[in-house]
Amino acid sequence: METYKTLEIIQNKEDSSVFHLLLNRPSKRNALSPELFSEFPRALSSLDHNPNVNVVVLSGAGDNFCGGIDLSELKASERFLSGDRGRGGERIRRHIKGLQDSITAIERCRKPVIASIEGACIGGGIDIVTACDIRFCTKDAYFSVKEVDLAIVADLGTLQRLPSIVGYGNAVELALTGRRFSGPEAKQLGLVSKVFNSKQELEEGVRMVAEGIASKSPLAVTGTKAVLLKSRDLNLEQGLDYVATWNSSMMLSGDLKEAISAQFQKRKPKFAKL
Repeated sequence: METYKTLEIIQNKEDSSVFHLLLNRPSKRNALSPELFSEFPRALSSLDHNPNVNVVVLSGAGDNFCGGIDLSELKASERFLSGDRGRGGERIRRHIKGLQDSITAIERCRKPVIASIEGACIGGGIDIVTACDIRFCTKDAYFSVKEVDLAIVADLGTLQRLPSIVGYGNAVELALTGRRFSGPEAKQLGLVSKVFNSKQELEEGVRMVAEGIASKSPLAVTGTKAVLLKSRDLNLEQGLDYVATWNSSMMLSGDLKEAISAQFQKRKPKFAKL
């Protein structure tokens, strides 16, 4: 398995199909550095293509999930402004598109990605968790769409993904004020599914959800994620047509027969790896 400087991949139990991906810059509150942006999509791709992985849990090493983009990355962007203004603008646009692609790698990963959030989840951290499939946090976690306070427009996905999660009005208020909000408020807004009292309870709660999903048909799980993501861009009729086409091929697998047999025999189903 490839090793990374800013990330770590962990399999807590040898027989588990739940793998953990850690943002691993704890001394920097797991701030998003240029190297992390480079390694992140590679790590997700490796997990996606690993047949032993059914679910990915994304968390931060240390006491924080992510303190946002490394300010040195923003300062480095000034290098694109030298020379011709039009060409400088094109270089910045291309650079931003690359950063966006790094975050979108979470959605490209066929396996569900669960965000396990403790401590700070600021700026780029919001970009990351809004791209995840499920989000949980501790009551002490705190969040902020911080970019407006840095005199920039959030450009890595928050403004596109957050409105569909918390509602347009709530997203506008959070993005324009940049204010900090707590784990319980994140639950009230719908940003997270559940709030836990401690890190230990969070880890156990996430483990149970992840293991539960990992025990289901990999084809059904990855298909559900794919259809949900695709349906964001389709009207109802188009979405129904898309899922009909999807199931017309995927239901031909042995997973359906195994799931039904397990129900009748009152046992846990055993599915082939993806």
